[in-house]
Amino acid sequence: MAARTAPFSRFEFVIAWRYLRARRAEGGVSVMTWISLIGITLGVAALIATLAVRAGFRAEFVGTIVGSNPQITVYSAPTEVVEGSGVYSRLIRDYAERTERIKAIPGVVSAAPAVRGQAMVSFGERSNVADVYGLALSDLKNIPNIAHSDDAQGDIDDFGEGIAMGIGMARDLGVSVGDTIKLISPNGAKTPLGTSPRVNAYKVVYIFSAGRYDIDQTRLYMPFREAQSYFNREGGADEIDVDVTDPEKVENWETAISDASGPGTLLWTWKDASGSFLRALTVEDNVMFIILSILVLIASMNITSGLIMLVKNKGRDIGILRTMGLSQGSILRVFFLCGAFTGVIGTLAGLTLGVLFALNIDSIMSFVNWLNGGGVWDPSIRGIYYLPAKLQLWDVIKAVSLSLVLSFVVTIFPARRAARMNPVEALRYE
Repeated sequence: MAARTAPFSRFEFVIAWRYLRARRAEGGVSVMTWISLIGITLGVAALIATLAVRAGFRAEFVGTIVGSNPQITVYSAPTEVVEGSGVYSRLIRDYAERTERIKAIPGVVSAAPAVRGQAMVSFGERSNVADVYGLALSDLKNIPNIAHSDDAQGDIDDFGEGIAMGIGMARDLGVSVGDTIKLISPNGAKTPLGTSPRVNAYKVVYIFSAGRYDIDQTRLYMPFREAQSYFNREGGADEIDVDVTDPEKVENWETAISDASGPGTLLWTWKDASGSFLRALTVEDNVMFIILSILVLIASMNITSGLIMLVKNKGRDIGILRTMGLSQGSILRVFFLCGAFTGVIGTLAGLTLGVLFALNIDSIMSFVNWLNGGGVWDPSIRGIYYLPAKLQLWDVIKAVSLSLVLSFVVTIFPARRAARMNPVEALRYE
């Protein structure tokens, strides 16, 4: 009895590769092979590039949030200022003690009392509305995107002598480091005739870029003590800003912080503020993956068409191979390898193209921006200043695995058809 050949022997690869490169008698097969190859390449490249851009956008968006804003904000529930007065306040009087207790919690990176308010900023004939944060210099230095801004102007160590403002607001007002602006608040000094507006002049000592358009357009920092006086918060703070080691799991610290802060504590996390947007991004990512997966499937289906044509044109060869002793399994594997070669080569080409696209996204966006005359990426709409891309191993694995699995699956049907071909019928008219 003749020995059975091992599955996927070398001769099976040789035959499959020769069939795949056929150009003369099977010109149509060659065209279908190229169509399949190009389709899979573009599908995989589009899938990898899209996943990288979506991951980069989410990472940049979250990074600008947690790098410029408190990850957990501690508030106080309204309490009666004087018993029976009917006047309530949310001011935190014991902010120093609460802050120290919160700092002692494992995993808490920083905790800082803050005063918050809104005021109108005026410089010359221009004015704008500012979201004012009152922080100590040491606490301001703990905000990564503010203290380590790439486009910063001035010296943050001079913060005690003036104020810091976002680069967008400074640009709109025409302000430079060293200029003096006016800060106007309607809630000023209280007199028998009512509350009079408070107008103070401050020197701009530091201009920052937080990486987010909305923050750069509205954010202004002033020293904590000065903010207490300016907004009538003497002896108290509006909130305590807390950062933790893992912002993505910020909920793990909520109970401990609430207990350390004491009764009447209210918490607001960055996920509470931006959670709906992030969930929308997740849904959009899943939908995009499904849509692009369908494109890869359509491209893979072209492999089936090409193999069916190849099987039809190679009927005589199949009959000869069978009479020479090749089993149905060998014939199946030969034509399976024909389709698999196309899928593997297309997937590798798509992987290369997708990775190159993701790594050169800045140059590509610059070209697109130039081609359209500018304004392609509007930070006032999208929040961040540029379109980032972040290659993640899991995303690449998903794209490559999907393409290979689909390519292998669609190859099975025409390969089985070739294996079941009767050699007598194949050679009857030859």
